[in-house]
Amino acid sequence: MENAIKKFLGLVWIVLAPLAIFYLIKTAMNEIVKNPVADTIIQWSVFVFVFIPIAIGFVIFGYYAWKGEYNKLPESDL
Repeated sequence: MENAIKKFLGLVWIVLAPLAIFYLIKTAMNEIVKNPVADTIIQWSVFVFVFIPIAIGFVIFGYYAWKGEYNKLPESDL
């Protein structure tokens, strides 16, 4: 049962990450159009360029969860 949950949540990450990137870029563009000064452009550019690799990592994590790589985790010695 928990492996099915892991696979389902892997698909959720795969879908949510591109949607988050799309929403972030859309919001950045709207904010830059509202206030087209250098401060706003730099701020939103940094937000977008920092978040895109994080979102790509979420997609990779979701892919591995969906493929079942996390079904058998090593036991802890604690």
